[in-house]
Amino acid sequence: MTVEDELKLAAPATFALPDLAGRTRGAGGAGGAGGTGGAGRTGGAGRTGGAGRSDATGGTDGGRTEGAGRTDGAGEGGGDGAGGADGGVPGVAEVRSDGRRSLHSTYWDTPDLRLIRNGVTLRYRSGEDEPPWQLKLPLPGSGPGVRREEIAEPGKPDSVPAKLLGLLTGWARTGKLGPVATLRTDRDVHRLLADDGSELAELVDDSVSVLHGPRTVSRFRELEVERRGADDVVLSALRDRLVAAGAVEGQFTPKVVRALGPLATAPSDLPEPPQLSRRSSAGAVVAYSLATNLRRLIAQHAPVCRGEDDAVHQMRVACRRLRTDLRTFRPLVDPGWAESLRAELKWLAGSLGAARDLEVLRERIAGAAHADPLAPLDEDAVSRVDAELAGRERVALSEVDTALGSQRYARLLDRLVEAARHPMLTAAAGEPADSALLPLVAKAWRKLKKGVRGLGPDGPDHDWHRVRILAKRARYAAEAVTPALGKPAARPAKAAESVQDLLGEHQDAVVAAETAGEIAQAHPGDDHLVLTCGRLLERERAAVRQARARFPGIWREASRPKTTKWLR
Repeated sequence: MTVEDELKLAAPATFALPDLAGRTRGAGGAGGAGGTGGAGRTGGAGRTGGAGRSDATGGTDGGRTEGAGRTDGAGEGGGDGAGGADGGVPGVAEVRSDGRRSLHSTYWDTPDLRLIRNGVTLRYRSGEDEPPWQLKLPLPGSGPGVRREEIAEPGKPDSVPAKLLGLLTGWARTGKLGPVATLRTDRDVHRLLADDGSELAELVDDSVSVLHGPRTVSRFRELEVERRGADDVVLSALRDRLVAAGAVEGQFTPKVVRALGPLATAPSDLPEPPQLSRRSSAGAVVAYSLATNLRRLIAQHAPVCRGEDDAVHQMRVACRRLRTDLRTFRPLVDPGWAESLRAELKWLAGSLGAARDLEVLRERIAGAAHADPLAPLDEDAVSRVDAELAGRERVALSEVDTALGSQRYARLLDRLVEAARHPMLTAAAGEPADSALLPLVAKAWRKLKKGVRGLGPDGPDHDWHRVRILAKRARYAAEAVTPALGKPAARPAKAAESVQDLLGEHQDAVVAAETAGEIAQAHPGDDHLVLTCGRLLERERAAVRQARARFPGIWREASRPKTTKWLR
């Protein structure tokens, strides 16, 4: 059986940690209920002053609660070592306490808990050696609170550090952040050791008090086991021992969620995309598109702020999909409402555009420079070209930061949330998706066909770029209705994507060639740089010609009757 590297369990406030080994040794001891003694004896966890003693057989006497063994201090042996007859965990020879630490945590959120409901927690915690401000973000592909990354920053307790605040706009939007819960955690840390002294696991025992001013309003207990060198047998036995003593397995609930109650477990405030079928209304498809692409956009906010690979691209795609879908669905939505949203989305996509284009351009130039090992380019000149582009990219990324830190952006996110929740639809949106949406996709496809007919192999670059835009619109239109209409819509979407991809290569080569020419003209006296830029320009124009040569075959495949018959 495979056991996770980390176990988390809940326990009642009165939970007594059972003895986990037949013998523990340490440097000192502590007695009494809840006491701990440095690296040695554990009094609070292994022993309580109750009415009697209960052991594995159920007998009682004098004032101690014991599990299957006993936790003692230096020189006191309880049981007969790991896995003894009294029920210690096999393989665990010693349990050492690292003492107790008291932590004080203040959690921050919006009044409606937008962060926590999306799996994000922000807190100021004192009592640790780490920076006090700690932000936990869900990792891609994990549900709220399942797998999270922690980011820590220094700062004062009454002001969220700007670096963390900027990461939160996607979820908080215009919501005001403030303290929502205060917790005190009394933490006991125990290290489980093998016979040779190696560490098998670390057990953290947290007694949590929820505070309201000076008052304690509730208490609960949490246990966390982190694997060090233990195998699955030891870890599984440890889990079973804790559960037998009263700990509870199951989905782990973060402390602050338990403290805040039902609202903290409510679904995300971001609208959920509705379930679609061919029987759905056209309006339901509009709502699905808005909700889905809104979530895509917000999911990229923190990655863009942190400079993660491809994040700017993915946020820009989400903006473009929202704009294109509002255009495609024009007969189904209020025109003034839709055009207002499209204008703001155009602003956001434009703010992201330069940074994304320069990211692509730098990759493109590097690839062209090393495309022919038999005809290498001047490495110093290539590096200077890249340095100039990198400088432009830094400026563009600062413009992205400015846009994402603006109130205009936060207000746009609020508007998109409201739009996805309550789209302003026309009467036509009440029609069945099949009959209402087919003409809209067919219209986008007809415009693409018309654009292709006007292309010539020696036509201007902007004509080819225009057809790329039409292919993208046809693709997005078909993809927008695919969740409701299925395979018939997926075929033209895939076909349009192949056209868009090829013409995207064409446009990237056009821009790279133009940029190389501009840099050469800006440095007329630098012979090595001018020569290198000239060679880069020629290689990129060759790529343009190759894309145009491939286009007839790509279009022939994309426009096959099997693909387009649904659109007739």
